Amino acid sequence: MKHSDEQIRVYCAGPLFNRSEREEMTAIADQLTKNGYQVYLPHRDGMEFRLVLDVLVERNWDTPTAAQFLHEAIFALDVYQLVEECEAMVWNLNGRTPDEGAVSEAAMAWVLGKPLVAYQDDVRSLIQGRVNPLLVGMVDFASVDQIDLIPNALLDAIQDQGLRPSVQSTLLPMKVQRAVQAGRVLWEAMCSEGAQEDNEMIATVVEELFAPNDRSTLLA
Repeated sequence: MKHSDEQIRVYCAGPLFNRSEREEMTAIADQLTKNGYQVYLPHRDGMEFRLVLDVLVERNWDTPTAAQFLHEAIFALDVYQLVEECEAMVWNLNGRTPDEGAVSEAAMAWVLGKPLVAYQDDVRSLIQGRVNPLLVGMVDFASVDQIDLIPNALLDAIQDQGLRPSVQSTLLPMKVQRAVQAGRVLWEAMCSEGAQEDNEMIATVVEELFAPNDRSTLLA
């Protein structure tokens, strides 16, 4: 449990596949930061997929193989953030359909018992003007439709639900334990001094954690 003087860290999940989506997610993160929260925003705080992929290809990994295990690294990093680093989550539901990755992240946060707030100002949906109940059920069928309302909604959720201590890794299923452990190692490497400009170092950590063991069969 965090002490009262420590900032609560929030995972921001949502669509990130074009400029307007990234700008909206950044606006959500900025609003949270302005209100005293720490934020993990995957496209800003995670790995630069393209740059690390370029390094791996330069090391003679074929592009499909490198992309595959780099995706495994991103998955582990995000699972680690959700399980251990972040105490709460804000979920952007905008889009013709909600972003698939964000749906998975929200489900993880919900199962872990973390305060979860949904934001949506997009009127498009699939079921007679309503979002699929299996999604909005995770936020008690309520969402906010203005970004500046998100921090107070999150505070209400935290006060209503409370912040739980981090889940003991030994209580998690083995697959989750492995992802969390690998994500932790990767995150610690990314947080080391100079790591943001050192894609070679990050690529090396990704190789050590996620690359196929028997490279000879891939090069045959």
